[in-house]
Amino acid sequence: MPTFTAPDGTRLAYRLMGGGSGAGGGDPVLCVPGGPTDSRYLGDLGGLSARRRLAVLDLRGTGRSALPHDTADYRCDRLVDDVEALRAHLGPARLDLLGHSAGANIATQYAARYPERVGRLALIGPGTRAVGIEVTGEARRALARLREREPWFPAAFAALEAIGAGTGSDWEAIAPFFWGRWDAAARQHHAAARPGNEEAAAFFGAEGAFDPPATRAALAACRAPVLLLTGEFDLNSPPGATAEFAGLFPDARLVVQPGAGHYPWLDDAGRFVATVAAFLG
Repeated sequence: MPTFTAPDGTRLAYRLMGGGSGAGGGDPVLCVPGGPTDSRYLGDLGGLSARRRLAVLDLRGTGRSALPHDTADYRCDRLVDDVEALRAHLGPARLDLLGHSAGANIATQYAARYPERVGRLALIGPGTRAVGIEVTGEARRALARLREREPWFPAAFAALEAIGAGTGSDWEAIAPFFWGRWDAAARQHHAAARPGNEEAAAFFGAEGAFDPPATRAALAACRAPVLLLTGEFDLNSPPGATAEFAGLFPDARLVVQPGAGHYPWLDDAGRFVATVAAFLG
């Protein structure tokens, strides 16, 4: 697994995928995972690596990347410079960028800070903290009710309501809401996607990590084409909030993938890859 050095000296790892006869030639798409957790949960993004080369970053303290010397360096705004360091390591002056979930907060702040380095920007199931868009409990409950015919719904919805009311914390019970199908593959993926570094998760959104007014102002001048893709059932990134996010960019396209949750490349790989590959070119 190749590595590079972050600005503060932390050794970071990344994976290169694709580049064979079926993959698009040229520079890779720089992929930023969410969590923060081991980027292996992204897999090859449903086969996107057959259409474009991918460079998938392991965020500091996750996967095979080293721990930082200071826990403050887990902050989202500081991870932006790790992305720039990987871009410089790979060589191209400009790269296409893809961020998933919390990783979209990093990618968004990167586009705000380094707009000249971004060719195209794909935000998948995007987190919205970097731009200050709040997802209300009622919005999540309304979306959850679309799944009421699922056999797991009663227990999962009760847990969701308890979390929203502050009387419960059974996050495992609400896991089925994040996949379009709560089957064996989803259960296996859920186990693999859990954050393994509690400090990385705890300090990601620490004080100073986000400056929504400044980020919004910078994005209003962003010239890169942007794709925002979320699942029809995505409780983390509901279609309404993602549509509001899309409105912050001058050149953005919103796609809501039918029947999908927070990991649309698992719910319908063919549809996901066709959409994202067509956007990235």
